Amino acid sequence: MYTEHLVSATSGNISVRLPDREDAFAITPSSESYMSMTEDRIVVMTLDGEILEAAEGAKPSSEWRLHAELYRTKKEVNSVVHTHSPYATAFAAVRKPIPLILIEMKVWLNGEVPVAEYAPNGSLEVAQNTAKAIGDKGACLMANHGAVAVGENLKKAYIRAAYTEDAAKICLLAMSAGDPVEIC
Repeated sequence: MYTEHLVSATSGNISVRLPDREDAFAITPSSESYMSMTEDRIVVMTLDGEILEAAEGAKPSSEWRLHAELYRTKKEVNSVVHTHSPYATAFAAVRKPIPLILIEMKVWLNGEVPVAEYAPNGSLEVAQNTAKAIGDKGACLMANHGAVAVGENLKKAYIRAAYTEDAAKICLLAMSAGDPVEIC
């Protein structure tokens, strides 16, 4: 994520639901650089916030409620990728969805990328707003915050995060040349 500019510094986070325990997941730690993060820094916790495993000093991402709410409300989701990618976040900052203008969006994201209502980061409200907004889509924007993508596995959630950023970039470029044409 870092080398593909989907995050910068310590922003964003990734999680995976535990295959042998539906009420628990592994998540990247809070405020740690992706360039130096090691596997032992990953935090394992329950959907209710109980820490099951954590290296000394490792804390779960401040957005753990977002991940927990997506797992709680979407049984088919087994991985969540939350980015602060610049082009998608530009749409989030103006609270506009990314319109369905590319065939990849139809295939990978199930259409346009909607925007969740604003709420403070790390809050239960932002988690609930995001789970509601994403609906049956593969990704959504978080107003004035970033983007989140989901999937039945980490590979699919990551690809969706990458396509969300790509769609936002292409849409902004298209907007500079004229009005992007939405597809059905």
